[in-house]
Amino acid sequence: MKTLSPDAFAAAERYMILNARLLDRARFAYRFDDGPVSPVLHAVRAYQNPDGGFGNAIEPDLRGAGSQPQGAEIALWALDDVGAFDETIVLSACAWLEANATEEHGVPWVLPSVVEDQRGPWWQPQGAQPPAALNPTAPIVGLLLANGIEHRWIGPATEFCWRRIAELDEVGAYDAMCVLAFLERVPEQDRAAAEFERLRESLRASAAIDPHAEGHVHSPLDLAPRPDSLARELFSDAEINLHLDHLIDTQGDNGGWAPNFAMWTPVVAHEWGGHLTLATLLTLQAYGRIA
Repeated sequence: MKTLSPDAFAAAERYMILNARLLDRARFAYRFDDGPVSPVLHAVRAYQNPDGGFGNAIEPDLRGAGSQPQGAEIALWALDDVGAFDETIVLSACAWLEANATEEHGVPWVLPSVVEDQRGPWWQPQGAQPPAALNPTAPIVGLLLANGIEHRWIGPATEFCWRRIAELDEVGAYDAMCVLAFLERVPEQDRAAAEFERLRESLRASAAIDPHAEGHVHSPLDLAPRPDSLARELFSDAEINLHLDHLIDTQGDNGGWAPNFAMWTPVVAHEWGGHLTLATLLTLQAYGRIA
């Protein structure tokens, strides 16, 4: 079983200092250097707009200032990571989510206003009135529920997620991670377990079991980044260990881990690199793979 050596960890830390965004550096300091929570909160606030939503490239491929649902999701993950669901930040975000939800009470993948901003070419709205989507409504709702947030949008949005999950037969890789984030965190764990069992085969199939698979694929560790993740039981010990070894082997010469998807403008390479390097270190730590 391979472990990330002290020298390799030091190289990753150096990569973070040289390249990562302040948000990811503050999270790294909190998780690995006993850093305070406050810098993470300050960094998250810097991405929040007066309307309560999040933009300003908190999602690196959405470069514009405009608020988007994906920005809210990334902000909530950052707050959850450091156990600091600041109510001022979060309730403002909930008000924005409610204001931008569809009649189904979920939020779209991306709002039509994205066309006014610089962005990756794949960020295209689904018409003038795009439908609500599990990506990112499901993880947003899951995080809000897990952190005990109370807001009138959360109940209807939760029911939207249950309805949409019940309609699924096959689950793509991005939706798989969103469904799992929701099912792991909802209070109704018996209902969640039933949906997980029903979708088990499709959830497993959304991950590339071969660690050398090319292209923009998701690995078992994307679905199960921690040993206590709901999706961990979808994969054998051998499969998980193979991918953990592969993570250690694929650390770059610069100390970081590179994205496996298109870099469409230079700045995003290291913004995503810092985000993914932190995520990789957290996964290796969770599985006891950092020496």
